[in-house]
Amino acid sequence: MTTPSDLLERLRTIIEAWPETREKLSHGAPTWWGGRKTFATFDDHHHGEERIAVWVKSSFFEQELRVEADPETYFVPPYLGPSGWVGMRLDRDPDWETVEQLLEDGFRMVAPKRAIRLLEAD
Repeated sequence: MTTPSDLLERLRTIIEAWPETREKLSHGAPTWWGGRKTFATFDDHHHGEERIAVWVKSSFFEQELRVEADPETYFVPPYLGPSGWVGMRLDRDPDWETVEQLLEDGFRMVAPKRAIRLLEAD
């Protein structure tokens, strides 16, 4: 059985490979920055919710597409959803390639240009 710690470590493994990222607690949850802006946060039963998920910086268009296409996996997270962020459940055997792509898209939205150049050079 996959635990919240396992899911969090998997997210860390993906994100720590990218330049100029850092993690710190924000509002009690592990949160990642690309440069000076946040792009992802870990949701481990936030406010008693029945899910483990990741909230990721996104566009309104992407948020709407994902939530409409698969509302069992994607959702509009509280607080950040009105800014276009999208939530993705991790407690339902996620496609980790999709998780990584969603995270990378969020990272690219906030990362400094030099970090994007380094990411593309890899």
